[in-house]
Amino acid sequence: MMPDATEPLITIDGLSKTYASGFEALKDVSLEIEAREILALLGPNGAGKTTLISIICGLVNPSAGTVTVDGDDIIRDYRRTRARIGLVPQELTTEAFETVWHTVSFSRGLFGKPADPAHIERVLKDLSLWDKKDNKIITLSGGMKRRVMIAKALSHEPEILFLDEPTAGVDVELRKDMWATVRGLRDAGVTVILTTHYIEEAEEIADRVGVINKGELIVVEEKTELMRKLGQKRLRLELLEPLGSVPDALAGHDLELTDGGACLVYTYDAQAGRTGITALLGELSAAGIRFKDLETSKSSLEEIFVSLVKEGA
Repeated sequence: MMPDATEPLITIDGLSKTYASGFEALKDVSLEIEAREILALLGPNGAGKTTLISIICGLVNPSAGTVTVDGDDIIRDYRRTRARIGLVPQELTTEAFETVWHTVSFSRGLFGKPADPAHIERVLKDLSLWDKKDNKIITLSGGMKRRVMIAKALSHEPEILFLDEPTAGVDVELRKDMWATVRGLRDAGVTVILTTHYIEEAEEIADRVGVINKGELIVVEEKTELMRKLGQKRLRLELLEPLGSVPDALAGHDLELTDGGACLVYTYDAQAGRTGITALLGELSAAGIRFKDLETSKSSLEEIFVSLVKEGA
């Protein structure tokens, strides 16, 4: 059954997890995930990202809260929900002496799906693994092994794919290939949820970004909206003559001297009704400070992430 276009595909409500040691890995997390979106769960190591997806995939039991996939409860309707989900874990756990073809085909059988060589061939070709189909896993590079893990997760034709730190330890070139693969999966109708601590990964491929820190979901927002709402802008003024310090007459503005006093940087809220730039330029002129060039720039997702985590600390 395809999800209703108006209903979220996955609904997480009040999810918490406390381990026997007393460690609280998740604290009252609620989140809705839409069909055919790429959601990046961003957070430092130990933030709770892996615990969250492990619960959704049925590998860890929650202490409180519920998760439904298209209305089916992940605990009550385990077999039905799990059949719709593919998971690529962080660890490269594959049979070293099996061939690529056999290990991917075997994964399909684990979900009770009938053999479908044409589907396995498609998956391997899409992941640039077709020429390695008869190779034993032990002979593959780390990047190729990670592709095999994705192929295994896609072997039973899931609608939802979880990728836990998919490019950890992968070189930059392969990381870009993986991003293209993820986009291709979304274009083919797969809902993709990935965890990452690489800011550029979330910035590059996600439709929405959720920030997790210390078990709490701090914010979840469309990537462009998140950057629009929380991004500060900077006005960088290249001075004609360097300054030793910011003059007292300009103390009312958020100003910083950089480049040995040769540049003056003004930070302001891009959403504010008044940016204060006109007043600042007037006061600079009155103080006899002249500049030869100016440029504006916007906060990156990395700066937004750091500020959010600091606030949540």
